[in-house]
Amino acid sequence: MRRLTVATIMLAWAVSNSGCSNAPAANNEQNLKDNPLLAESKLPYSIPALDKIKDADYRPALLRGIEIHNEEIRKIAENNETPTFDNTLVAMESSGTLMRRVLNTFNMVTGANTNEFLSKLKEEVDPMMAVHNDEIFLNQKLFKRVETIYNDREQLQLDPESKRLVEYYYQKFLMAGARLSDPDKTILKQMNEQEALLTAKYSNILLAATKQGALLISDSAQLAGIAETDLAAFAHNASEAGSKGKWLISLQNTTQQPMLQSLSNRSTREALFNASWTRAEKSDSNDTRNIITQIVALRIKKAKLLGFDNFAAWKLQDQMAQKPEAVMDFLSKLQPYAMKKANIEAADIQALIDKQNGGFKLQPYDWDYYAEKVRKAKYDLDESEIKPYFDMNKVLEDGVFYAANLLYGITFKPRHDIPVYQEDVKVYEVFDNDGQPMALYFCDPYKRDNKEGGAWMNNLVDQSHLLNKKPVIYNVCNFTKPAKGQPALISFDDVTTIFHEFGHSLHGLFANQKYPSLSGANTARDFVEFPSQFNEHWSLDPAVLSHYAVHYKTGKPIPASLVEKIRKAATFNKGYSLSELVSASVLDMQWHMLKDTTLVKDVDAFEKNALLSVGMQMTPVPPRYRSTYFKHIWSGYEAGYYAYQWTKMLEEDAYSWFQENGGISRANGQRFRDMILSKGNTEDYMTMFKNFRGHAPDITPMLKDLGMIEK
Repeated sequence: MRRLTVATIMLAWAVSNSGCSNAPAANNEQNLKDNPLLAESKLPYSIPALDKIKDADYRPALLRGIEIHNEEIRKIAENNETPTFDNTLVAMESSGTLMRRVLNTFNMVTGANTNEFLSKLKEEVDPMMAVHNDEIFLNQKLFKRVETIYNDREQLQLDPESKRLVEYYYQKFLMAGARLSDPDKTILKQMNEQEALLTAKYSNILLAATKQGALLISDSAQLAGIAETDLAAFAHNASEAGSKGKWLISLQNTTQQPMLQSLSNRSTREALFNASWTRAEKSDSNDTRNIITQIVALRIKKAKLLGFDNFAAWKLQDQMAQKPEAVMDFLSKLQPYAMKKANIEAADIQALIDKQNGGFKLQPYDWDYYAEKVRKAKYDLDESEIKPYFDMNKVLEDGVFYAANLLYGITFKPRHDIPVYQEDVKVYEVFDNDGQPMALYFCDPYKRDNKEGGAWMNNLVDQSHLLNKKPVIYNVCNFTKPAKGQPALISFDDVTTIFHEFGHSLHGLFANQKYPSLSGANTARDFVEFPSQFNEHWSLDPAVLSHYAVHYKTGKPIPASLVEKIRKAATFNKGYSLSELVSASVLDMQWHMLKDTTLVKDVDAFEKNALLSVGMQMTPVPPRYRSTYFKHIWSGYEAGYYAYQWTKMLEEDAYSWFQENGGISRANGQRFRDMILSKGNTEDYMTMFKNFRGHAPDITPMLKDLGMIEK
């Protein structure tokens, strides 16, 4: 494939879209006129005018941003003055402001509220940005300037954050291939562009497969066990899809689906599970297997070109774990605990099935349904009994926000004057403990067919003292939207998700960095989940729970007896959940530790053998994601899904410090904010953790919390 320069792409766009009535033409003055993305926003916190931006505005604005950034980088690289920290690295951090503004907005909208035009545009934007990234990090003149500063860093008397920035850029250039020969750089650029195109296509295909894979039900009897609020939502989904009088269950991004816990009709459970399991492998246009083999083969070749045995070895250089062997060693320590407990849980479930004369062997689509019955029998805990106390809006405002106030002193005020990209989005202004405004927070809670699966946090505006910017953060989730006039009742797992994603938001809200590249949650994958998983603990803290868990009809607080049941059941089914996570992590690592492209031809066979090779193949416990819909590892978390378990080790050890020092309090929260949440990527991650905890991460608190060993 020929290497595309930005100018070539601009020309290609103009030609390829010349016959498309709703697509913008090439970057010209007419297209730039009145484009709301081009000028610095006058709105609060410099947020873009989301109510004025049209789909056609992104392309010309981004092209203009890239043109400006190219010129800025050219001037830095060709500066005849001796390389200095200010004229090189500070200049780089100050460059590309328009491009970043457009990309932040574009990525937010294409992730949470896309359409056919934007999805196609993303398939053009991602490879274009790969090309642009290579133009910077494979620029030999620019690298020589950075290398000079790096070699002199000890003599430059830099402050700690500035020194970290030097080290950050030097490693980034090396990982990008700055030391390759010119011919090899050309090959690498072609690979990066192709990979970006493939991952963008994969995301779009998977989104379509997930939407197409929704289960349509014609007979209400097949939905026995489903709550009335969920039935109403499914009826609404069907009506919106043109199947009025039926029920449509949309798919979540995970293997197991939330409704499997409630469906009493076994054939419906099986149909829903199979819809999830096969969503992206139906040998149609939405089958992802072919594109996965292309991505893997490309990554193997890329690793070899960069001088590494496998892709994981290259990818993990800037992570806390650093090497694939460290990751696999960590996962191997979890595997026996997870499988042992999962087998015990499976035996309990099978015993219940046999007691009820079920006459069948436990299958994956039976697990959640019967596990709920076992939980009810063991702990007298019923999910339908819990949900009425968890109204999504109250969980957010009186739970998540309240905990943040108790720990960090921050407060939240709804803003109804801020433009949003979709009517469900809520906006809050955040005030620091001294009453000063510090950030904006967007929350987009409900599932839509044009929204990617899962839940996430990101920045719409990046915090930076250098650029004089305060953070604008957004959380996106995929809870079932209630029918009009009905409450948004959610499970306790969903409650945990809200606390989790807001933990990411706190990492961004408390960012206190000069340089945007080191700001907030711009940290390693195996560190970034630490604050989010840590924040989950406050969902069950007595001071917090009593403030938000009230019955949506009566307003009465959740009974202490029910809370005690939730606590006692906290380690229930953890063998299953840890096994599915470890299986997914192993699958990710096995894909990215491959050295030979000949082994990637059969996705299903590879997946099966990868799990068998480490003893993780257990029929009733499938991996949390199959390869075909494992979006994390094909577009962002490659060789990085283990981070969820690695950071659980970090956060459980950190939480044990809180337990040893009085629990939830302003003083403890401030210490965590000062030593972890506000640090961004300004310190070595292990050093940062040790400074807070007093020792290296210990896996014991994690195993205790999961009920794998005695507390």
